[in-house]
Amino acid sequence: MKQKQTARVISQQEIAPGIYDMWIATDLVDFAKAGQFICVYPKDKSTLLPRPISICEVDVAQKALRIVYRVAGAGTKEFSSYVAGDSIDIMGTIGNGFPVEEGIGKKVLLMGGGIGVPPILELAKQMKQAQVVVGYRDSNLFLKEDLAKYGEVYVACEDGSAGVKGNVMDAIAQECLEADVIYACGPMPMLRAIKKYAEEKGIKAYISLEERMACGVGACLGCVVKTKEIDHHSHVHNARICTDGPVYDAETVEI
Repeated sequence: MKQKQTARVISQQEIAPGIYDMWIATDLVDFAKAGQFICVYPKDKSTLLPRPISICEVDVAQKALRIVYRVAGAGTKEFSSYVAGDSIDIMGTIGNGFPVEEGIGKKVLLMGGGIGVPPILELAKQMKQAQVVVGYRDSNLFLKEDLAKYGEVYVACEDGSAGVKGNVMDAIAQECLEADVIYACGPMPMLRAIKKYAEEKGIKAYISLEERMACGVGACLGCVVKTKEIDHHSHVHNARICTDGPVYDAETVEI
């Protein structure tokens, strides 16, 4: 289900330098899945395009949706100024989400890197007792405590200030972690490493691709990924991340 609406900010706080945590009152939670995202529209029309932001958590009972995002430009800078009671224009829910059912009854590894950590939280809630590996630049371990409610959390830090020094793959090696299924979201170098690792180990991996988007509805072809199969829309070897993704079986995409 995809619709545009004016919602309301419930609360917002800065949880790490430049990282903001916002709860939004919206009935879109009735359709939200782990791994989907929403488009948020700035009020300043000079910024023109909506910003795609992953769904971090949903609270169906309270009709509340949580997003955690990094300030990266004029649009997200505007969002960071919103306070409780402010209106916020959003469109959602967008994307296919993670195939949660593929991990039921199996040893699951959830992996998030940087601003790819937030969408892992709702997935961890649904999986229950999954192994979670998250990578950060430094000791600002945003959402680590939230994730720890639902599984064992292993941390990798680039600067060595917490957990394993290095990246998420270093944490897997040092902690001797094993899995039947991997779910991951993060920067492209991380996803490439996970895809390669999964292929070598014969593990099924689902990866959520982060990409700049323009329309968010599949019309502009501004967010494409090369695929093994021919796309029925464009008739070439690519897929639109905003409509066909953002989650893909790692075997089906070339990154």
